Amino acid sequence: MLEKFTPNQRLLVAVALSFLFFIGYTTIFPPQTPNAEANATTEVVQGEPSTVQNTAASAEQADSKQPSAVAMTTTDTLTTVTAKEFTLKLDTLGRISSVVLSDAKHNSAEGKLSELVSAAGAKPLYIRFADETLNDIAAKTPYVASVSNIALGEKGKSTVTLTQSLPGLTVTKLLTFYSDGHYDAKITLSNEKRYFVYLGQHPQIIEQIMTVVGGMVYSGDNLTTIFEDGDVEGRSIFTDVHLVSAFDQYYATIMYGFDKSTQVTVERDASNNPVTYLEGNNNFTFNGYIGPKEYKTLESIDPVLVNAIEFGWFTFVATPIFKVLMWLHGILGNWGWAIIALTIIIRIFLYPLTHKGMVSMQKIKDIAPRIKEVQEKYKGDPARMNAAVMEMYKKHGANPLGGCLPLLLQIPVFFAIYRVLLNAVELQGAPWMLWVTDLSRMDPYFILPILMGATMYYQQKITPSNFTDPLQEKIFKFLPVIFTFFFFTFPAGLVLYWFVNNIFSIAQQYLVNKQFEAARATRHEAHLAEKHHEKD
Repeated sequence: MLEKFTPNQRLLVAVALSFLFFIGYTTIFPPQTPNAEANATTEVVQGEPSTVQNTAASAEQADSKQPSAVAMTTTDTLTTVTAKEFTLKLDTLGRISSVVLSDAKHNSAEGKLSELVSAAGAKPLYIRFADETLNDIAAKTPYVASVSNIALGEKGKSTVTLTQSLPGLTVTKLLTFYSDGHYDAKITLSNEKRYFVYLGQHPQIIEQIMTVVGGMVYSGDNLTTIFEDGDVEGRSIFTDVHLVSAFDQYYATIMYGFDKSTQVTVERDASNNPVTYLEGNNNFTFNGYIGPKEYKTLESIDPVLVNAIEFGWFTFVATPIFKVLMWLHGILGNWGWAIIALTIIIRIFLYPLTHKGMVSMQKIKDIAPRIKEVQEKYKGDPARMNAAVMEMYKKHGANPLGGCLPLLLQIPVFFAIYRVLLNAVELQGAPWMLWVTDLSRMDPYFILPILMGATMYYQQKITPSNFTDPLQEKIFKFLPVIFTFFFFTFPAGLVLYWFVNNIFSIAQQYLVNKQFEAARATRHEAHLAEKHHEKD
């Protein structure tokens, strides 16, 4: 199949495949924004939910069985925890019912406050008993709190005790909250009962752009298992778990620090989204965190938490790249300039590959007329034509795949950069130049996308091409325009990377072009000198 394409056509195919993969997927299959009211209805599974083991059973089932007066009581706030970065609320069912971030940089594009606890689905710290009768009573019995308001200092912590009195059973939750967003939990039962503690659902703040959203289990020997929204089947049970997370693009609800023997279950709800819960015991201790997935914050709380930052397929490449980006930010003090510096470092690292590809394309351009002559000469004999073409490549040191292979080898690095800049919550509210006030959002004046498109067009102009199909050549020329429109809605930080990358590609292509022009001029002068010598 590939023999039917010229080297330049193969390059076009490689470029198209690599770009269409991430841009086409986002355009054709945009992620659906969850509907809180619909989810609240559909998550109630019909039938006889005798125990929590029923498939697709969720914590909200218990709530749905309550009379209206009791349901109203469950929305009451029992304790409010206020810190510099967030306000957290505990409700009368002993759940974390709300976590709102204070910094405006976390607000939605419409200015809506960032509520990190989903209105639908199970909420963090919800307890469900395996005994359905006891569970029904617990769903109607409010907790009592030792304190109603807690104000945390900049590096402070404070403890609240929640108590629920059930027939023959007392449930006690001892919760210590810290100003960095994490908490310690100890759940004590006066008698042995089987119960489960729910992680809660991920927040529903922003429309996701080509990012993984759902649940995560980090267990065993650095094994990460992802459960994407809408794609969960059956039930999965884990032990030796280091952390569980319900996450979206920038935020996560995490539980960690429990015993290795703790059983963690992930199953689907009616929308095939993950529902995660831990099986507790009479003296169950663990830790939790609800907030942005900021690397330094998570690392300062517990190094294991940085594993909650997930960059997709190319995490193994993206993680070191992200660490370099943070290091550069520490030096330069600005995320925009850090992105530019990172681009320079990556271009230096990939220089041998890109240089080899550009040189190969120039060589193929030089011998293109001879290749065409060979193809015309042997057009009736494909076998001899291919053999003659390959011999021509070999004679002139031109690799027909030389332009494609370096590009393909760069794809993992490109996707890693793409995922880093798309998922880094650190870019939220981070300014760069006068008009770019938030690198995590689109350029409001489209200056960067236009510059990116212009540099992409100019790069095409100075890059060797030998299209034989006029239609393919026209499509190729329209790519800068197409990509410019695509990039209008991309985060400014990602567009900045691409723009700077184009600048360096142009500079490198210019040097290679000059090198070959000088070589051609030398050969031409030598040819003229030889002809002049023959005349003499």
